[in-house]
Formats: sequence, C-alpha cells, structure tokens
Amino acid sequence: MYLGTQGQPDNDDELRVLAQLGVNHISSDPPGPWTGWDRVAFEQQRDKLAAYGIELDMSLTPLGSRSAFDNDVKHVFLGPSDERDREIDQICHLIEEAGAAGVRALRYNITILGHMRTESRYGRGNARLSSFEYSKLDQSLGEFEGGAADAGTMWERIDNFLGRVVPVAEASKVQLACHPQDPGIGDRTYRGVARVLGTVEGLKRFIGMHESPYHGLNFCQGTVSEMLESPGEEIFDVIRYFGSRDKIFNVHFRNIKGGFLDFVEVFPDEGDIDMIAAARVYDEIGYRYMLMPDHVPGMAGEQARRVGFAYCYGYINAVLQAIGHRHGQE
Repeated sequence: MYLGTQGQPDNDDELRVLAQLGVNHISSDPPGPWTGWDRVAFEQQRDKLAAYGIELDMSLTPLGSRSAFDNDVKHVFLGPSDERDREIDQICHLIEEAGAAGVRALRYNITILGHMRTESRYGRGNARLSSFEYSKLDQSLGEFEGGAADAGTMWERIDNFLGRVVPVAEASKVQLACHPQDPGIGDRTYRGVARVLGTVEGLKRFIGMHESPYHGLNFCQGTVSEMLESPGEEIFDVIRYFGSRDKIFNVHFRNIKGGFLDFVEVFPDEGDIDMIAAARVYDEIGYRYMLMPDHVPGMAGEQARRVGFAYCYGYINAVLQAIGHRHGQE
C-alpha cells in the first residue's frame, strides 16, 4: 500500500514536484485523443514518468464521470445499437493495448447521468466544499435525454458490458477498476434513471457478475461513505467486505461530513471518517495498491488545486507512516 495520485501532469516541473513530494505512483493517461492510446503511447507515457522516478500504475478509459453525452464515448450504457457495439469494441482494443504495454489497471465509470452535486458550501478558512443535498436537487429537468432506465434495464446494460470486456481484461491481465456512482441516492431514480452502483448492495452484486480477478473497484472511499447513514461507523466493514475479496484495485482516500443524501467533501483530517483507522483496515485486508487524493476542497490562490493535493499527499504519507508503512514500502 502506497501513496499515489491521478491526472495528467501539465509539464516537467509538475513531475519534479510530484517526485519531490514522494509521489512515485500515478494513474495517468497518454496525451492526445484516447483513440490514439495504443501500446506505443502507453509505453512512451510510462518511460516519461519513469525518468522522474514515477511509475505508471493505472490509466483511464474514455468512460468518465460526466453524463453520457459529455463523455468521449456516449452509447456504451444506453440501449442496444451499432454505436454501442462499436464503442465497446474500441474499449476492448484499448484494454489489449494497455496490457501489451504492461499497464496494471484501467479505471472507469458506469454512469449515464454523471457526477451530481448541488450548490457548494464553505468550510475551513472559507474553502469551497463540493456538496450534495438531495432535497435541493433540480427536479425540473425531466426525463434523461437518452431515455429512462430503471434498475432492471441498467443491470442488463452492465451485464452486456462486463460480458464483453472482462474476458478481454483477463486475457490481457489488466485490472478493470470501476468507480461507484457518485452520489448514491438509494433505490430512487433521478430523471428516470436508476443509480444501481450507488449502494453497497449494488456494488456487491456488481463484483459478483462475470467473476474474475481482473474485475473490481476503483474504491472511492468518499463516494461509498456518501451511501451510508453513519459512515463514521459503517465504512470499515464495507472496506473489509470488498478488500477481503481482492476487489479493491485503487482507493480514492477522501473524507466527508454528513452521509446519505446530505454531505460535503472536506479535507481528510476534518471529516467524519477516522482516516488512520481506515488505513489500518486496508492494511489488515492486505490491500497493496495506491491511496490517492480526490476532490480536494477549493482553496484560494492561483495554484489552488496543486496546493490542496500537496497537502493531501503529506497527509497520506503521514497516515501510512503512522500505521507502519515507510515511504516506498508496499
């Protein structure tokens, strides 16, 4: 278990800063359009990072956290169509190319509504906090443009996708790490769409489908905490459930205040989750990959995001040392 990060460093100075801060693993992607991410592009990205002592630990797929029509691929989790089949074929090819380049894992999202939030709230030092209050969610938008999709429909689409990509991932020895739907709204629908990967029970069902050691989760601790009524008490057993089954391939190590249907995302040291206790649970179940920052609160200044992430790198390194992991030790 070790410190990691995510994103596309803008320049060589940013890579130097990551190395100086002790961030030696990253989930990143080659530059340019994803349709050009072949084994050569992955190898070039790997070699560029290695020159700074940073390992390309994971990469992405074009299945991001935005709504279906804002993602680079639009049809994978909509209804059956030639476009859907073609896009899934492209993703299968991407998995094969990543495997040929030795990339350990690819992370992705299953969502057609995308990441949902309501008006920001403000916290320590007036930092802007990403926020969700279900009671304030805009209910006037009507049915999703791609059509309604109840729980049964979403599970059918997920089953179709996994049936296509998991055998390719297994043959290519690439872990597929799925991010939970953020936020979960329980058994409710929004704009006619069910968010079946927004509950712990849904995630349990998901990992049992098309069982493979290469099919698992990008375990966003913050998102999973948002699904729980009492996250400060419940999150540890959830980590144990998925971790003991070797289904956690990456961890977004972030904290929240609040819980199901009403929360804010805060700095890791001030939320409702005991982050040192959480790290001990990951250690207990033998988790062996990255802990990385995610959704850092909005700070002041021109380098706000980088400063926020730098704070979190130091925090995670300190947590790892507190539980007996020295820098660079898995």
